[in-house]
Amino acid sequence: QVQLAESGGGLVQAGGSLRLSCAASGRTLSRYSMGWFRPAPGKDREFVAAISRNPDLTDYADSGKGRFTIARDNAKTAVYLQLNSLKPEDTAVYYCSAKETSYYDAPIRDFAYTYWGQGTQVTVSS
Repeated sequence: QVQLAESGGGLVQAGGSLRLSCAASGRTLSRYSMGWFRPAPGKDREFVAAISRNPDLTDYADSGKGRFTIARDNAKTAVYLQLNSLKPEDTAVYYCSAKETSYYDAPIRDFAYTYWGQGTQVTVSS
C-alpha cells in the first residue's frame, strides 16, 4: 500500500509559480510511475504530467508544456511538479498518483493509476 500526500498548493497571481510536492509513506517510489492530474469539465481527472521510473522520461499535457516540470527523487520518496507562468485556468485541485509499472512506462490516463493522494488546491488570480 502506498499513501500519497500532496502539498505546496496556494493562492498565486497570474504569471506566478508554485512547486507542488507529493510525498509517499509506506515504501519507496522507485518501482512506481507517477502522475499529476486535475479535474476538468466533462472529465473526472485531466492529465497534467507524468514521469516514468526512469526520471528522464516525462510527458505533459499540451496545456502545461513549457510551463510545468515534473521531477522525482526516489531517495526521498517524493515527486514534484513545478508550475510556472500560471494562468487563471490552471486553478484546480492537483492530485498525485502512482502506479507500479515497467521502467519506461508513464501513463497519461487516470484509470491506469492505482494510488491517489487527497489533492492540493492551486488558485491563480487574474
